[in-house]
Amino acid sequence: MEIIKPGNRGAVPTEQRTATFTGVVYGDSLRSGADGVAVTSVFFAPGARTYWHSHANGQLLHVLSGSGLIGTEGGTPQPLAPGDLVWAPPGELHWHGGAPGSMLLHLAVSLGTTSWQGPVSDEDYGGTQ
Repeated sequence: MEIIKPGNRGAVPTEQRTATFTGVVYGDSLRSGADGVAVTSVFFAPGARTYWHSHANGQLLHVLSGSGLIGTEGGTPQPLAPGDLVWAPPGELHWHGGAPGSMLLHLAVSLGTTSWQGPVSDEDYGGTQ
């Protein structure tokens, strides 16, 4: 068992994410272990989003506040609301972020290596709201 206190996480608590995100996004790395399990609290400003990506062993998202969108390759973006849980299975290409008029805060549990692709186009993002 491992109990990780806020002051012992070994990383900068909050950092703006830029390289694989569109818009204003901040992340708090809560856990990043050698076992490939990363836990991150991520804040998206309205309209901000990840690039297309997949996870070697999947990803679980828990929406904490605000509203957002999530999309998969070839699919229509789906709305996200507080309390929603999303499981992205291993290798599924997807993106997620804030809705056009709302911020989004979610907890991301990412398993294994993340493979990043290119940015999500405005056309791919604009599906539902």
